[in-house]
Amino acid sequence: MAEMKAVRAHRRGGPEQLVYEAAPRPEPRPGEALVRVCAASITSDELTWAETWADGPGPDARDRLPIIPSHELSGVVSELGAGAVEVSVDDEVYGLIPFNTDGAAAEFVTVGSDVLAAKPATIDHEAAAAIPLAALTAWQALVDHARVRESQHVLVHGAAGGVGVFAVQLAAHLGATVTATARGSDEDFVRELGAREFVDYQEQIFEDHVKDVDVVLDLVGGQTQARSWHVLRPGGNLVSVVAPPQQDEAQEDGKRGVFFIVKPDRAQLESIARLVDSGHLIPVVDRVMPLVDTRAAYEELERGHRRGKVVLHVAD
Repeated sequence: MAEMKAVRAHRRGGPEQLVYEAAPRPEPRPGEALVRVCAASITSDELTWAETWADGPGPDARDRLPIIPSHELSGVVSELGAGAVEVSVDDEVYGLIPFNTDGAAAEFVTVGSDVLAAKPATIDHEAAAAIPLAALTAWQALVDHARVRESQHVLVHGAAGGVGVFAVQLAAHLGATVTATARGSDEDFVRELGAREFVDYQEQIFEDHVKDVDVVLDLVGGQTQARSWHVLRPGGNLVSVVAPPQQDEAQEDGKRGVFFIVKPDRAQLESIARLVDSGHLIPVVDRVMPLVDTRAAYEELERGHRRGKVVLHVAD
């Protein structure tokens, strides 16, 4: 059996369980593509997700140890399984890997060809790997769930993070007025992304500076989410990817709370790629680290403040 270098965890846990080692190179099953990974992106809490460790949701799910983390990739199609017709060998592709399968912290990964899209042509693989989970989350929140329209007012909490940087840009592209919350040191950065107004959450109370918002995108949770009901206009939408909003807070004025988990979507990635290539969306990479340092990369996510995504360089 052919081998590859990969980062795997043989027991449940945090970054301390990750080991860089030789592993069997996967073979594409029907409908799958084998992708030679050039770059992969990581998410701070993915090692806490049940789907990272099991083959499905619910009490009947089985552990699938050892696991390979990192579910955003950019790379080159190396081989195709039977019936995989959406991509071709040697295509440069990017995509979001389903969370209950092995990820892209490896030299090769198998992915359903139907969730892969052509990599944006104007950027390198490291920048492309920073897009799938973060930009799809922003797209599904603002377009699918909130249905943001021109001239609406959108409040983005956590605007300097991996999802936030795309949410600010996408909301502005859709014609909304964007208010962003982040650290004071990030003000110039998020204004350059398209935020009209800015609130330093460490020094200011956002309710004192914003009201009658059409959409709140909650990327923070906790009291930030709970307090956000008070700045929504009647009929407004509170969309969260952190925790389900408390619906009783909406009271009787038509406010709506939505919680969702991002899903792979080829068509949306194609739309996002067009926006990247036209200059309307710019991926933000906080830092690039080699595959061998994946454990340190996850530890860095737990420690520090960052702008955009942490990306693993796998191959040229």
